[in-house]
Amino acid sequence: MSNTLRGTVEMTAAMAILGTIGWFVVLSGQPAIDVVLWRCAFGAATLLVICAALGLLRGTLTPRVVALAALGGAAIVINWLLLFSAFPRASISIATAIYNTQPFMLVGFGALFLGERLTLTKLAWLAIAFAGMLLIVRTGPDAGDVGTDYATGIAMALGAAFFWAVAAIVTKTLKGTPPHLIALIQVCVGVVMLAPFANLSHLPSDAWSWMMLATLGVVHTGLMYILMYGAIQKLPTHLQGALSFVYPVVAILVDVGAFGHRLHPAQIVGAAAILIAAAGMTLGWTPWKRKTPGPQPAE
Repeated sequence: MSNTLRGTVEMTAAMAILGTIGWFVVLSGQPAIDVVLWRCAFGAATLLVICAALGLLRGTLTPRVVALAALGGAAIVINWLLLFSAFPRASISIATAIYNTQPFMLVGFGALFLGERLTLTKLAWLAIAFAGMLLIVRTGPDAGDVGTDYATGIAMALGAAFFWAVAAIVTKTLKGTPPHLIALIQVCVGVVMLAPFANLSHLPSDAWSWMMLATLGVVHTGLMYILMYGAIQKLPTHLQGALSFVYPVVAILVDVGAFGHRLHPAQIVGAAAILIAAAGMTLGWTPWKRKTPGPQPAE
């Protein structure tokens, strides 16, 4: 099997696993803060074993690396809290679609803090995504179909995308640090952050809830990181970006199949607009035809 084919399989599997995360969160029956705590705890145990097996614990971490990874970890934990809280309020499908505005948040941060240029093409994709979001927000949910706090769910999904972008910007400053080690520091930060606030005096009493929580830590964190980072090492950037959209597609299919949440036609159009715009932004597409063939100036 070639490296590209193996990377494609790994990335597809990682994104498919990620697409089922909402299902496990909802079926765990636990408050979002407890779900994130146990995801971090089980994830930390899994990543510790992985890092030890890869010999990553022998390296020396500088205070700067630890501090930046911890900052990114705080952003990732808040991202998970907001996203998991959005699922029961706006449905997995809608929350995931809104969450995929994250490339635009990252572009904004890049322009503000890294001096990256905002081009007309990027602004056009941003306008398309914003129009899609307006379609979703202006179309209310079916009665009894999702939680009663739909607008709050939308806001939480947007907040989750914002904090994902914060974590991504911080991680960009950690080039050369093994990603598995960064992830280990991040989930350890999550345990420290959330332990004082979680409901540790009333732990889940049934095996089902523990199985859901353990799966979120071991599979959706540990195994997913192994597959994703393995794929990143083998695939060109454009193919990584294309395969990342397996995640929202699987999430929407899971929401429809497992929970019967059906999107209104306007919501389908809005979700499609966001995902197409995010794909265009990630893959460098242009939303209009070039007037002349041949090489074009970089945008």
